[in-house]
Amino acid sequence: MSHDLINPATGAVFTSVQHVDAAAVDDAVRRAQAAQRRWARVAPAERAAALRAFAASVDAHIGELAALEVTNAGHPVSAAEWEAGHVRDVLQFYAGSPERLAGKQIPVASGLDVTFHEPLGVVGVITPWNFPMPIAVWGFAPALAAGNAVLIKPAEWTPLTTLRLGELAAESGLDPDLLQVLPGAGAVVGERLITHPGVAKIVFTGSTVTGKHVLATAAAQVKRVTLELGGKSANIVFDDCDLEQAAATAPYGVFDNAGQDCCARSRILVQRNVYDRFMELLEPAVAGVTVGDPASRDTEMGPLVSRPHWEKVASYVPDDAPVAFRGTAPTGDGFWFPPTVLTPNRTDRSVTEEIFGPVVTVLPFDDEADAIALANDTAYGLSGSIWTENLSRGLRVSRAVEAGNLSVNSHSSVRYTTPFGGFKQSGLGRELGPDAPLAFTETKNVFIAVKEM
Repeated sequence: MSHDLINPATGAVFTSVQHVDAAAVDDAVRRAQAAQRRWARVAPAERAAALRAFAASVDAHIGELAALEVTNAGHPVSAAEWEAGHVRDVLQFYAGSPERLAGKQIPVASGLDVTFHEPLGVVGVITPWNFPMPIAVWGFAPALAAGNAVLIKPAEWTPLTTLRLGELAAESGLDPDLLQVLPGAGAVVGERLITHPGVAKIVFTGSTVTGKHVLATAAAQVKRVTLELGGKSANIVFDDCDLEQAAATAPYGVFDNAGQDCCARSRILVQRNVYDRFMELLEPAVAGVTVGDPASRDTEMGPLVSRPHWEKVASYVPDDAPVAFRGTAPTGDGFWFPPTVLTPNRTDRSVTEEIFGPVVTVLPFDDEADAIALANDTAYGLSGSIWTENLSRGLRVSRAVEAGNLSVNSHSSVRYTTPFGGFKQSGLGRELGPDAPLAFTETKNVFIAVKEM
């Protein structure tokens, strides 16, 4: 079945992609199992060289990959180039893992005890539409490094860069059955990956609602899962911080990728005695966000990904919404939405639900305890920022906020060299960092009895 793809900047169909069915998934699993057995026997140094060759192939196609993401997902070209470069960098990082994935020798009586990290087999990676390239490589790079085969189901709206990465993997010399991209509907391809007994693990990034379904379905086979789900992250601004810097950077903590980011700091919490001044500084910062043609290098924020998603975001800003101010956005064709700042009460749905668009709420708080309580008053716990010049306060609040990735005086959430994941309903498990390949292995313990002389 053919599926049309729409350019979100124009609202027009620009190409189509053929979807696969459940039978094709079954065939892909069979071929991946055979490829994985061959790959697991490849010497670590050779496996590392293959991943470096894949990284070099990506590096040679940065412009092509970026152009696909501009058209398919509406990402500004500078951001899309960074994302393609990120794929290269993550592959290079995990190319160092095969030769470091060592077990242990454990002292025991009467013999020798050693551990081995064995690959799981075939891994299913189900990716979202908001960051197709980075999130795909977070799944397949450490999995391949650990000796697994990978089947990727990209999001229906944004499959093009993932399909091209699959081609580049084969062009660089990887067995084409080792990394396969399976475009299709979640209810067909995703569901078959989750239920197939030959798929040992699922890595899913997406909504918390769907993540719960993945977890419940995988549980029937005691299948391993890693889940990276929703977020409603807080940007906490204390009165002792550099208020000008906090206000100037706040838009980029939430409006990056048009707010379509699970790490978006979509709740700004400001200490009451500096709230009015912060709002005065925030307004020109929001107005200064350049929204427009994603192919232009001047553009900082592009369109939303689709008409249905535009309608969902718009539902949080009805005519009577407490809008403090807005930025600007193009009108006409395309799924454009201006950066929007709301000042609702603490129980408004815009404060409690993940909007996943360029809409941010600003709320005052009284003191440190109030800030922590407000930050934690959510089902999510993925990311967040803390702005303060007091190091002790920064550490206290970081330890008290229930989130997996926090930054002090910064909005940085993701580094491929450090672990990433959420608390509460924001997910299960961790991605990235030096230990990520271990999440794609089983630890085997072997005891060898030694006879006494």
